[in-house]
Amino acid sequence: MTARKRMGNIGIFIILAILALFMIMPVYLTVIMSVKPIQEMFIFPPKLYVTEPTLSNYTAMFRICSGEHVPFSRYVFNSVFVTVAVTIMQVVFSSMAAFCLAKVKFPGAKLINALIVAALLYQSNVIYIMQYMVLAKMGLVNKIAALILPAAASPICIFLMRQAISQMPDSVIESAKVDGAGLFRICWQVVMPNQKPALMTLVIFTFQAAWNIQGGSVIFDESLKTLPTVVMQASAAGLSRAGVAMAAAVFMLVPPVIIFMLAERHVIETMAHSGLKE
Repeated sequence: MTARKRMGNIGIFIILAILALFMIMPVYLTVIMSVKPIQEMFIFPPKLYVTEPTLSNYTAMFRICSGEHVPFSRYVFNSVFVTVAVTIMQVVFSSMAAFCLAKVKFPGAKLINALIVAALLYQSNVIYIMQYMVLAKMGLVNKIAALILPAAASPICIFLMRQAISQMPDSVIESAKVDGAGLFRICWQVVMPNQKPALMTLVIFTFQAAWNIQGGSVIFDESLKTLPTVVMQASAAGLSRAGVAMAAAVFMLVPPVIIFMLAERHVIETMAHSGLKE
């Protein structure tokens, strides 16, 4: 039995190692391509390593993405501002909405929950035309709010928080009501302190989605464009700028990876968390 168990562990380790290799390969190739000189881009068959690494792709990225009137730092600021604003708004709105749907009884709650689940089936590009029409009517086209407000709430975030809050015993909320606490105070001082794993998971998902917001169809002023939009424009020249595109991809990859590494422990707790028990 001991030998069979050891062989089983070895087999599981080999399978996990192969899966890890497949998952890390795209990141490895992106980093390798970002330090390849242009002459190595045209070698066929392509090599999985670089013989003469260079940082010229990164310097070219900063040079190409910086215009005469708009510096590269402005695009970074726009992306950081949009990402932080969207993340904060999604965490606040999704948490409050999820608390009401999970622990507050009111007419139409089941219908709203069903609509949220149905909304998970649709891609965001399905509502692009209607979204643009609404933004145009509100006079928000070519304004930074056109990137923030449509992303201020998300069905998947509300659904995630609702599932987490539903695990909390009703007796805790009833005790807070007996002590005279209102719904707002119960939400932020009783429920949310016990939902830190779910909140951190929500922050990771929201940050990653907000960091990649482009908004090229609603933002036309160069000084209001975000970094993904400018990077996409810079890499549109084809293979001649493949190195620049990969350098930009590495640059765009760093912030989400840092956020994920800081909150990884909370994500694992969320997956294993079964909620408070009576």
